[in-house]
Amino acid sequence: MSLPTRRLGTDGPLVTAIGFGAMGISAFYGATESDEERFKVLDHLYETGERFWDTANVYGDSEELIGKWFDRNPEKRKDIVLATKWGNLGGGKAGNSPEYAKECAETSLKRLRTDYIDLYYVHRVDSSVPIENTVKAMVELKK
Repeated sequence: MSLPTRRLGTDGPLVTAIGFGAMGISAFYGATESDEERFKVLDHLYETGERFWDTANVYGDSEELIGKWFDRNPEKRKDIVLATKWGNLGGGKAGNSPEYAKECAETSLKRLRTDYIDLYYVHRVDSSVPIENTVKAMVELKK
């Protein structure tokens, strides 16, 4: 079975039309299954062709779990279009400063056990930080 795909943006990667949101695989909603059980979910996603995975730095241990899965399956990292988000401080608050963008990116890369993130985007808008400053910081991270 082939999953329907869409182009991400005008010249981005081809991704499955419906991606996998990793919030539910984490402890965000409460107790989780063992890592082994959750690896089975990630294995099944991969085996069925779901290659667009979305997580965030505030989704419990989902970044760490995906990182462990990459350690177990290093040859498969290149096949996954990996998205993660930053800027959600919880309680309806946001933080979009350039310094926080860099800090979150570095932390996410470590948790995900990878040297690149395919799609890195802002989870919540912080009206106290000019959007130009946030975008400039994200452009710098791309380098």
